[in-house]
Amino acid sequence: MRKSKKTYHHGNLAESLLDAVDDISTKFGLEAVTLRACAKKVGVSPSAAFRHYSDKRALMTAFATRALSQLSQALSSASAEATKSGGNPFTAVSLAYVMFALDKPAFFRAMWREEGIYIGDEAYTGATQALQAHMQGGFADTLNDTDAQSLSSTELLAWSSVHGLASLMVEGSVARGESREAKVRIATSMISTLVPLTTDA
Repeated sequence: MRKSKKTYHHGNLAESLLDAVDDISTKFGLEAVTLRACAKKVGVSPSAAFRHYSDKRALMTAFATRALSQLSQALSSASAEATKSGGNPFTAVSLAYVMFALDKPAFFRAMWREEGIYIGDEAYTGATQALQAHMQGGFADTLNDTDAQSLSSTELLAWSSVHGLASLMVEGSVARGESREAKVRIATSMISTLVPLTTDA
C-alpha cells in the first residue's frame, strides 16, 4: 500500500510518461505505445498512469502537444540566435525544422497523426495554432510578411520544402543509412537553394 501511494506521488509522472512515449515510439513505432507499457518503463503502476491520462489517445494528445510546442520553441530560438549572431535567420529556422525531425522523429511523426489524438483538446489546439502562427508570420519572422493571418506563396514554399525534406529523411526515403552529419549537409544544401527564392519575398 505504501509503495502504491509513493508511485502515485511520483515527482513529475505526467512528463515522465511522455518521455516513455518518446523512447518506446522511437524504438518500436507509435503503434507500440500503450499506457501500461509507459507505466512499466517509468516504474509506476498502471493505475497511477491512468490517473494522469484516461486512455492512450489522451496520452498521445499530450505527446503531440509537447512536440508542437517544442518545434515552435526551436524555430523561435533559431531565428533569434541567427539575428543576434548576424547569421541568416531563414537558413537557421529551416535547418532547425529539419534537425528537430532528425533528432526527435517520434515527436515529428506524432504531430501530424490526428487520427490517434483528441484534436479538439484545448492544449493541442493552442499548440497547433501557435505553430501555424509561426509559419504564417513570415516563416518564424524570417521573411517579409504582409498578412500574418494567411500563408503567402513564399511561406508555403518554405514550409512545404523543409517539411517535405524532413519527412523524407525521417521515413528513410532520402539519405537512408547516412549519418546525421550527412543528412544535415544535404538539408543545408537544399535550404541554400531556397534562399534566393525567398530573399525578395
